[in-house]
Amino acid sequence: MTLSAPTYDLVLLLDPQAEDSVRAKIVADARTAIEAKGELVNYDEWGERALAYPIDHKATAEYHLLQFHASDVELIAELNRTLPITDGVIRFRINKLEPGTPAAPDMSPGASPPAREEPEHLPAEEQAVA
Repeated sequence: MTLSAPTYDLVLLLDPQAEDSVRAKIVADARTAIEAKGELVNYDEWGERALAYPIDHKATAEYHLLQFHASDVELIAELNRTLPITDGVIRFRINKLEPGTPAAPDMSPGASPPAREEPEHLPAEEQAVA
């Protein structure tokens, strides 16, 4: 039985003060690397958003999400080697997704916020125990 390649999320936080061409090249290079050794499943540009805390005196970043399948660990190593030294990348994160992880919400500018699931209410007798 052949297992399918694991799915990964790559979140790129790019410097919004960098030239548009520089930011576009960073995303294009990441996509090229992924497509050369894996399969790009989804790409979302989330636009400029506030950071939770300042990084290098920057309060905002341009967010990009690339979801991909990769069976070759060399792809992950290559991204981990090149992205930290690329000018214009503020931060990046690569996460391996567990099977059954829901799809990423639509975070594009102008999209409605993702619906929050309300916790199920316990019956009165179970609330006293909980």
